[in-house]
Amino acid sequence: MGFADLVSDAGLTMLNSWLITRSYVTGYGPSQADVASFKAIKKQPDPAKYPHTYRWYKHISTYEQEFSSLPGDPSKAYTTYGPEKTEATLNPKDAPKDADENEEEEEDDLFGSDDEEEDPEAVRIREENLAAYKKKKEGKTKPAAKSIVTLDVKPWGKAFLVILDDYDETDMKDLETNMRAIEMDGLTWGASTLVAVGFGIKKLQVTLVVEDEKVSIDDLQQQIEGDEDHVQSTDVAAMQKL
Repeated sequence: MGFADLVSDAGLTMLNSWLITRSYVTGYGPSQADVASFKAIKKQPDPAKYPHTYRWYKHISTYEQEFSSLPGDPSKAYTTYGPEKTEATLNPKDAPKDADENEEEEEDDLFGSDDEEEDPEAVRIREENLAAYKKKKEGKTKPAAKSIVTLDVKPWGKAFLVILDDYDETDMKDLETNMRAIEMDGLTWGASTLVAVGFGIKKLQVTLVVEDEKVSIDDLQQQIEGDEDHVQSTDVAAMQKL
């Protein structure tokens, strides 16, 4: 039968009953069945009168930006979903049951009845929808945490020539070339400039971006200082999270 309408009291009551033991119209995740049913409701359901419909409506509204990407067939009308027959009947054998029987029946709905076989096609669609939903959620990874770092790279210079007679003044181009040759996953070299420090010596100040989980600044400094022919020392001049 499906949902006749989702505007009248009877239609909303039917949906409310349908959602007593369900989080979604079909399956175990949001799908086009929920989208079609949600759009058929003209205004937010009364929480006092239709508590289960209201709970579902508020939940599905959080997916409005993702409606077009949810799994399922968007061409299907909401009337194709819902109960196959109405709950109400005049047949005595289908008369309302007592509270204990209803409770047992609800447990069967939640965990599945051993006496009923599910339609293989319904099982397939449900599993496909669930797999697609899980894949979409897993794909939403958080962006990697990054930092922008300013390093001061200090060369050997004229101040040391008195003690180290065999040293020539450091070639800053060679120093920078060797430094930028260092490659690390998560490291991006930026702009650099020469900054005067006195006695005719200049230090190289370089900006770089690192992924915090992949790059250790201490390890990077050690690699730069490994160029002992050119580098005296390195210091972190500034560091800021992006």
